[in-house]
Amino acid sequence: MLVESDELARTVPGLLDSLEQPHRKKLLAIGQPRVFKENDLFWQQGDPHEGIYLILKGRVRSFYIAPTGREVTLAYWLPGNFVGGPDIFGGSPHVWCSSATQRCETIFLPGPALRKLALESAPIAVALLDAVGFKSRCYSAMAQMLGTRSATERLERLLIFLATAYGLKGDDGIMIAASFNHADLAALIGSTRQWVTTQLTRLQGRGILRYNRGMILIRNVAALGSST
Repeated sequence: MLVESDELARTVPGLLDSLEQPHRKKLLAIGQPRVFKENDLFWQQGDPHEGIYLILKGRVRSFYIAPTGREVTLAYWLPGNFVGGPDIFGGSPHVWCSSATQRCETIFLPGPALRKLALESAPIAVALLDAVGFKSRCYSAMAQMLGTRSATERLERLLIFLATAYGLKGDDGIMIAASFNHADLAALIGSTRQWVTTQLTRLQGRGILRYNRGMILIRNVAALGSST
């Protein structure tokens, strides 16, 4: 979500998108359906890596927990995406955590079987490379934003992204059709909940947005981008 490029916001390719039906069937044939309730962990940092999860329904948050206990959200992944990178075939510990932010239906693709299938099928191998490549671009963009933009600029850029990805246009502006509390926003930009609350109050006072119980109405998107 913390990216400079609008193209990354608009185009989120699914793992199966480029595969023809026979190759989709081969990939799904090695899978095991699994359901996660809201707040269930897929894994924690340091857990053995056993494979990837293809998301069919729901939303998954990937995040890193620092030794101090502070969390930074890396991304939210939606249906069509997978979680479990970068070592999609397993063999090393997980470097971050993933959890369900709502009920999730997934298909677990075991690492060893996935590796065997990639060796046998060039289209499946290319689809996996494309998906990993997209994730790498997202994480690189996030690192660039964290390293070169102020917290204010990161918050404004995040709000622009949310308006692009989740926005519903209405007479009063663009309503972000996804609930994010102040702590969620803070974890996405590497700040604190208190600071985000102060900044949203400031933006609301300037008439740029209205925030109420997790719902954000962007009244003036152009004004958000004025300092980025």
